[in-house]
Amino acid sequence: MKTTKKLQKAFILLEDGTTFFGKSLGVEGSAFGELCFNTGMTGYQEIFTDPSYYGQLMVTTNAHIGNYGVSEEDIESKSPKIAGLICKNFNQKFSRPAANGSLQNFFIDHKIVAISDVDTRALVSHIRDNGAMNAVISTKLDSIDNLKLELKDFPSMVGLELASKVSTKEPYYYGNPDSNIKIAALDLGIKLNILRNLEKRGAYIKVFSYDSSFEDLSSWNPDGYFISNGPGDPEPLSSAINLAKEILKVNKPLFGICLGHQVIALANGISTYKMHNGHRGINHPVLNLITGKGEITSQNHGFAIDKQETESNPNVQVTHLHLNDDTIAGISIKNKNCFSVQYHPEASPGPHDSNYLFDQFIELIKSNINE
Repeated sequence: MKTTKKLQKAFILLEDGTTFFGKSLGVEGSAFGELCFNTGMTGYQEIFTDPSYYGQLMVTTNAHIGNYGVSEEDIESKSPKIAGLICKNFNQKFSRPAANGSLQNFFIDHKIVAISDVDTRALVSHIRDNGAMNAVISTKLDSIDNLKLELKDFPSMVGLELASKVSTKEPYYYGNPDSNIKIAALDLGIKLNILRNLEKRGAYIKVFSYDSSFEDLSSWNPDGYFISNGPGDPEPLSSAINLAKEILKVNKPLFGICLGHQVIALANGISTYKMHNGHRGINHPVLNLITGKGEITSQNHGFAIDKQETESNPNVQVTHLHLNDDTIAGISIKNKNCFSVQYHPEASPGPHDSNYLFDQFIELIKSNINE
């Protein structure tokens, strides 16, 4: 067990000049990124290891972080992907039999800059009013002026391609090789629990790098295709967009989640835009327009697809709407074996209302095989 370090002073500086002060959680230095917040009351380890959060400074609105430690079972990727953490109360000690260690040591081991004792209510209120923006968190109290200059030059999330930072470098397999269903998955930042959900339903998955071509994926002769979630702006992902177009041409089953949903929209001529704050939490209400049922969903995205363009596209059907702001939460492509959603049916922890989407995908594959 590592010795607990005495917390030293630290601060967060926003690109508009606003500054908040707190205490460092162990790693000295500075971390830059887009500032965003997550409203989930649990699941901090899943959040921190979610590749979709790559390049972002995470503010947790839950007042207590670290109280149940970390477990090897609760990861969405092999390492934390957030640029840094800002929280209110941080527990250096933890009480959970299943935990393998403390969150503080997890951050120290992975060299993640994190600060606590920040007025997160005021910070979240500020970015809710003014929108997501770049920021820096740092222990270098004597370098604020220099950090202001560096922050000014830090790239905006708009136009930023980040899938290449988190995607696999080489293809790999997941599941039982003897399975009757083969799925080719494009890794734009895929979460482990997506693979678990597909494997649990009898699928054998081959995961391909973000820039793989249709020829790469189709050479494996899969029964269906999947385009994953991931970080950054979807518009620079020209290779993934072309891949989606090719899959639609051959009309093989195709399912997309979050960034994959946006890629499928772009492949159908629908533009995307950066949201004021984005949706990040595990209690977002969505209406399924096909069944008329409501779903409580887990969401994590800062971009969305254009609603007017979607509704006026003759080839696209809107299947789900976000009830808080009426943004598009799901689509299907008419006369094609393709659908996508702007949220996470694999949420862990989180609501399970949307698990049926994986069943829908598997049934679509089976019906296509039997034709």
